[in-house]
Amino acid sequence: MNDQLRSLTPAPVMSTTDQVFDAMYRAIIKLDLPPGTKVSEADISKQLGVSRQPVRDAFFRLSEKGFLLIRPQRATLITKISEKGVRDAHFVRVALEAACVVEATKLATNADLAELQSLINDQQRAIDAHEREKFHDLDEAFHKLICEIAGHGHVWTLIREKKAQMDRVRFLTLSSDSQLAKDEHVRLFDA
Repeated sequence: MNDQLRSLTPAPVMSTTDQVFDAMYRAIIKLDLPPGTKVSEADISKQLGVSRQPVRDAFFRLSEKGFLLIRPQRATLITKISEKGVRDAHFVRVALEAACVVEATKLATNADLAELQSLINDQQRAIDAHEREKFHDLDEAFHKLICEIAGHGHVWTLIREKKAQMDRVRFLTLSSDSQLAKDEHVRLFDA
């Protein structure tokens, strides 16, 4: 069992299930829990310092996203990356984000532009420091902000729900594609 997951401290705005889900989601995305890894409710519960029920609920949510293969009386496994899932997620993301970009270009204020520029600057610092996880978080924040500027912050929630399989591929390629992604953000910002 991988020791990359750490104990959680309860947060007032997030349920324990949400915290377990987020911790496991990030571990799967970052491949700290790579495809084929066996996971158990008991082990995760112990590792995170929570009861089994929130872990069970998080497992169910992760299985709905295609990250876990839950088999009764057999080991629960982290699934392989789904090629179809990646293609489907890409289609949804491009369609929804393109519409948000169009709206954001009409509605962006100087404060919005300053915030986008700040995120781009922070992304470059993360690239220079080889902080792949930090870059990933800043990349997410950049795209989320565009949806918010467009007046459609709810769209980012939809995109996030649909892009789960794509996130594993994105995280894998960030070591080589972070600069490319940041440069695309600069071109988007300039437009």
